[in-house]
Amino acid sequence: MKKLTFLPLTIAVVLTLFVIASCSKKAGNPMPAVKATLYDSLGGPVLVADPANAGKMIEKGSLGIRSVIDSTIFVIAADSRINGHFTVLLSEVGKGNLTGFTALSNNLTVFVAVATGAKDYTYGGLSMTDAHNPATNPRMNGKATSADFDAFVDDLVLGAQKNGLPANLINSVGAIVETLRSQVVQM
Repeated sequence: MKKLTFLPLTIAVVLTLFVIASCSKKAGNPMPAVKATLYDSLGGPVLVADPANAGKMIEKGSLGIRSVIDSTIFVIAADSRINGHFTVLLSEVGKGNLTGFTALSNNLTVFVAVATGAKDYTYGGLSMTDAHNPATNPRMNGKATSADFDAFVDDLVLGAQKNGLPANLINSVGAIVETLRSQVVQM
């Protein structure tokens, strides 16, 4: 008998939702679907606990991007093809100073988050041209060649794979990275 008392309430809720959905459409035109961004596909703005900062929350998309960035930085550090560009950073880390690593990780995480459609971040770092020019960024050791850029892309893919990023998302991020080639390659 108790089940029947919920039946009218259930019908009322379903009808209310149907009416609301019907009223939210223009005559003959359904509401346009909200298009998901690449950032949404990478985890989006849902807040999750930040494993690197106890008691802090971070957007899931940003956490995923930071994980890939950090993995990529470690892959680059071991890559003799391009790690010579980061002698300042590698020297600092070798001495236990993670300030430069943290700054680079944070800067790149925000840059990628914004590039993939994040709404809650603003990139305030150097332009890609200035960031990769030793004349404007003394932390860089030499200008990048096209071969250096190719090595970076290889390392980025490896960093993404280490974090279980699916191939379709790696390709989407790779397409964004490729648009930066002319700004990064300066030789």
